[in-house]
Amino acid sequence: MPPRVFAIISLVAAGVGANGEWSIRLHGSIEPVRSYTVFVPRLTGPGSNSVVITHLVKPGTHVAKGDLLAEFDSQAQIKTAHDREAEYRDFIEQINKMRADQQAARAHDAAALKMADNAVKGAEIDASTGDVRSRIDAEKFRLTLEEARAHLVELRRTSELRRKAEAADLRLLEIERDRATNAWKHAENNAKQMRIVSPLDGLVVLKTTWKNGTFGEVQEGEDTRPGVPILDVVDSSAMRVRARVNQADIERVKAGAAARITLDSYPSREFHGRLTQLSPIATTSALSARVRTFLAIFSIDEADPHLLPDLAAAIDLAPDSPPGGSPR
Repeated sequence: MPPRVFAIISLVAAGVGANGEWSIRLHGSIEPVRSYTVFVPRLTGPGSNSVVITHLVKPGTHVAKGDLLAEFDSQAQIKTAHDREAEYRDFIEQINKMRADQQAARAHDAAALKMADNAVKGAEIDASTGDVRSRIDAEKFRLTLEEARAHLVELRRTSELRRKAEAADLRLLEIERDRATNAWKHAENNAKQMRIVSPLDGLVVLKTTWKNGTFGEVQEGEDTRPGVPILDVVDSSAMRVRARVNQADIERVKAGAAARITLDSYPSREFHGRLTQLSPIATTSALSARVRTFLAIFSIDEADPHLLPDLAAAIDLAPDSPPGGSPR
């Protein structure tokens, strides 16, 4: 699109007011300053592909902070939590039993080591008397001492290996216990997410979602997918207008400029506000890659029940000066 076309578009968007000042008309939509979007809970663990809506607040309802917005079927999550809790407690019992068995085995090994150590000391005493005994007896005592020492070494090695095996077996059970604990906590957290309350006072607006090949609002009893947005709670006491400014008009639009706002649905009502935010970076227009627009946010001074989200709005504002000089 050639630059001259930009100028024509700019002049169409700009007009001359009754007092001779230039005015620019923009188009945008109403949106809340504060809002909260309710999503279908994202669950963890198996069996979390879909949930059923058991309660949904009606659209247009004014809710207070803490009021119930939506509730989902939590029976499956509660059952899963109970099952995982039972598994956790079973692992606790297994660990306690294993620790008791290992303690008894350690006591048995300690007694066997003590006996083997005493046998070595006795054999050492007998071997020390070899000088006053016959050669055959002295050889028997020497062989007995070697056998006692070898038996003690073998018992110590076996006991050490048994302790390592016991520690490994216990650690495996503890890992299974921790897994059961995590699964239990996840299921409990999933069950808690099945009930969603409002974090602020506001108006309930249902969102349209893609279902059964078309767009529509979700209903109680429907099976929904996790992560789908189903409604908004908007604070209707503070609204604003989101609009886009053509690149050809951006030089005449300044932050803080006063604006007159009208609604396409209620053209007889007039509101006042100011340009509070103007994006410093342009984005590409959907109509042409060469057309750039800037995001503009306008505040609205008044609070009015007719100011509802997504309503189309027209914004008229007068820049400081028209292009190329002062107002005529």
